[in-house]
Amino acid sequence: MVSVQVKDVPPGTHAVLRRRAAAAHQSLQEYLRQRLIDEAATPTVDEILERAGGRAGGSASFSEAVEALRDDRDRR
Repeated sequence: MVSVQVKDVPPGTHAVLRRRAAAAHQSLQEYLRQRLIDEAATPTVDEILERAGGRAGGSASFSEAVEALRDDRDRR
């Protein structure tokens, strides 16, 4: 398994994360590891749009179609 090291975390941020880990009955390492796993497992909107666009079979990507609809809505 690979490791990740994060440097220059502000002290206030570190304190909040330590409190949250303690409240979850986890070490800071366990807490942050789970947060990273959850983050990676949740697709971004762009990733979802890209996947959906690949299935559409149209000439425009799904994200281009969404942008066109947004532009049309904004003009109204």
